[in-house]
Parts: sequence; structure tokens; C-alpha cells
Amino acid sequence: MDEKKYAQLEQQMSPKTPLLRNVIFAFLTGGTICLIGQFVALFYMVFFDFTERTASNPTVATMVFFAMLLTGFGYYKKIGQFGGAGSAVPITGFGNAVISAAIEHKSEGYVLGVGGNMFKLAGSVILFGVFSAFAVALVKTILVKFGVVSW
Repeated sequence: MDEKKYAQLEQQMSPKTPLLRNVIFAFLTGGTICLIGQFVALFYMVFFDFTERTASNPTVATMVFFAMLLTGFGYYKKIGQFGGAGSAVPITGFGNAVISAAIEHKSEGYVLGVGGNMFKLAGSVILFGVFSAFAVALVKTILVKFGVVSW
């Protein structure tokens, strides 16, 4: 059997992907997570006198913490199965990646297993986040130095 016939046969035999349903579930899941994040930000602004601009840092930390708790109790996996990419797009996907790798390698010990593999998946996110922040700060500093923009 040649490759074209095999690919055609494989396409006929494999189940159809419910694309529209997956997109709607991802949208609802990601939107719900972002809505919860908005309520967390409002909580910080109302009860702790943060401004709209300064409430983002504790909100992100809180959302990552919630995702880590849900992953530890096994609920985030169910959310991911329901929402697919919608559960991975917001910042909560970062917390899930960190804790799920740690849980997976717990049997290898706390130092070499958990500590050594905790940032295996999330390490690239941290690296590119730090590099992007450095690059943007460098460009902004140069633009401020030449008077193009102001702080």
C-alpha cells in the first residue's frame, strides 16, 4: 500500500474532531478563568487599596497559586480535559505546568525528582519571559534616553 492510499484510509478510519465544540469549550474555559482573575483583581483594589495598575502583580500570583492548588488536588486536569487550550492560555497554565511536573517526578525524591524537574516544562516560559522583559526594558530605556517617549 502506498503512502497516499494509507493516508486516505487513515483519514476515513479516524474519528472526526469536533472542532467547533472544542473552540467553544476552550473559549468558555479561558473566559471563566479570566473572569475569576478579574474578580481577584477587584478584590485587591477594594480591600487592599491597590490601583488598577498595581493590582496585576498580586492577581497573577494568586491565580498561579490557585492553579497549583487545583493541580495538586487533581481538578486542573479535569478542567484541561474539558477546556483544552482554554486552560493553558491564561497564566494558570504556568502554575499547572510547574506543579504537574513536580508531582510526576515525586517518586524520584524531593531534591533530584521534584526540585530537578519542577521547571522542566515551565523553564522555557521563564526564560523567554525574562528575556522579553529585558529586551522591552532596553528598547524603552533607549527611547527615553533619546526623548522619543517619556516615563
